[in-house]
Amino acid sequence: MSSFIATIALAALLPSAVAEDASTEERLASMFPGVEAENISPTPVAGLWEVALAGQVVYLSEDGRYMVRGDLIDMMTDRNLTDDRRNEWTAQQLARVSDRLDASRMVVFTPEGEVRHTITVLTDIDCTYCRRLHRELESYHAQGIEVRYMFYPLGGQGSPGWNKADTVWCSPDRQDALTRAKAGEDIKAKSCPDTPVQEHYDIGRELGISGTPAILTDKGVARGYVPADRLAAWLDAN
Repeated sequence: MSSFIATIALAALLPSAVAEDASTEERLASMFPGVEAENISPTPVAGLWEVALAGQVVYLSEDGRYMVRGDLIDMMTDRNLTDDRRNEWTAQQLARVSDRLDASRMVVFTPEGEVRHTITVLTDIDCTYCRRLHRELESYHAQGIEVRYMFYPLGGQGSPGWNKADTVWCSPDRQDALTRAKAGEDIKAKSCPDTPVQEHYDIGRELGISGTPAILTDKGVARGYVPADRLAAWLDAN
């Protein structure tokens, strides 16, 4: 359980004195340390309130007693309202870290023809859907999509995924090493003093990324694997 959700859950057990004339946002904010009224907003569901903080979203009943974890879907429009909120926050954070997204510190796969779109993918070498995306690299290139990889080993520093990312970066041919590592091969390379893995991991954490692949685009963030044709259609749409 994340610290944010744990705080919400714990605070719900504690008594709180709230002014009777306070707004619902103010009343709920007063119950949870670190949560401001501006982080709380009504949802289309009567009596259910959204609490969004640091890229995480949960829902509370108006009295603060009940918490709902999960995605809120508008069935009429087939829109994931929770994803909309997460992406709104991530887009704000992305603007703040944009000057740190240095392509020279990434492993970049560029199509031979025209580059119509560039995506930056936070990837974990051992992630199943990250591997699937990479196997379909030619399909992305056929859509004119350049793929830039940042390392985001979900196990954190010292994990096998982190060590593999370091090894890929220290290889003489990083593209080949990444492709072979994602195919399950054991890559051997000398260690090198300066890898970008910690930089990439820190950025991913700041963006609130909790799963891979996470695809950063100029239109927002696509969380999870997206087939090349669907991704291109989304990027092409006005």
